Amino acid sequence: MKFSAIVLRNCKNAADSVAYGAVTDAFLSGGVFFDEIALLPYDAPARFLSALERLGSECSAVAVICDAPLIPYARETLTAQYGGFTSEYLLEGADCMYCVLPAGERGAQIVRAEILPALDGKRKKRYDRMVVRTVGAPAQAVSAAVAAAKQCSGSTIVYNVRERFGEARIEAVYDSETPKMLADDVLRMLATRLNEYVYATEDVSLGRRLYDALILHRLHISTAESFTAGRVGQAIVSIPGASAVFYEGLNTYDNASKESRLGVSPYTLKTHGAVSDEVAYEMAAGLIKTGRCDVAVSTTGIAGPQSDGSRKPVGLCYIAVGTRERVRVYRLNLSGDRETITQTAVNHALFYAYKEIN
Repeated sequence: MKFSAIVLRNCKNAADSVAYGAVTDAFLSGGVFFDEIALLPYDAPARFLSALERLGSECSAVAVICDAPLIPYARETLTAQYGGFTSEYLLEGADCMYCVLPAGERGAQIVRAEILPALDGKRKKRYDRMVVRTVGAPAQAVSAAVAAAKQCSGSTIVYNVRERFGEARIEAVYDSETPKMLADDVLRMLATRLNEYVYATEDVSLGRRLYDALILHRLHISTAESFTAGRVGQAIVSIPGASAVFYEGLNTYDNASKESRLGVSPYTLKTHGAVSDEVAYEMAAGLIKTGRCDVAVSTTGIAGPQSDGSRKPVGLCYIAVGTRERVRVYRLNLSGDRETITQTAVNHALFYAYKEIN
């Protein structure tokens, strides 16, 4: 079976101005792979109709993805050509199934709840998936693990890998005819080969995984952030019920704040600089010394675009994770723009905290 998508957008805006990635990812999770994705201007109805006619004659299903205000226009166009919708988002023609979906997470939810079950009925198969999530895994290690899994499974299982900000999400999609033993072997192979980088063998966020570990071990966590702008703490408190595990979060950008709020030594700051192993250590240790948290995370680094006046490079950062027994400090040299460096450091900080607890 062949599938395609049409993305309606304002051609005067950037190509990614319509957030269709979440929708196509939802289709992928159900074993639907698009042979073609056509980006079309919303104000060119003749081109839209032409694409619908061509793709509808070639494909078993066509998804139209657009921002919510364009949904009525897309529905009206399809209704005029192929008849009424069988549900709010789905039109089942004689030879092709059409769906009109809002961009973003709302569209992804509709795909999972309504469109994939309808397609499974059409394909006479149900599709499932396994997910392995990692942080800090080198690209070559991920590629080697997936290559080994492919050799084991052949064409029975399809793999999708997405990497962003140091976090990789490896998804293996398979149909209901795939032997469970084979699927289990593939999951075990991926998890074993990437063991030191794995934080989940299910589709959960880093923040959620850390929260669950804190709940399980009845621990409280605090954060002191010098260049990640509170994002480490935000990733935790965004989880419902975070008040049960999160004690406090400090943004100690200024050296005086590090001294007064965390007890960082002026001598350490003067001798080693704010971006150093020693300062990251003392920041985490300062949180632990209060006696009101069980786990402490600190970050200090240079996000760019310029350095801090020292000779230290943009992308250098130190992340410390402390407990009442010890404080570990990790040194990273990250690349990319300011956003990439910052968010990659956040992901590593959450991952290191999770690994320390477990």
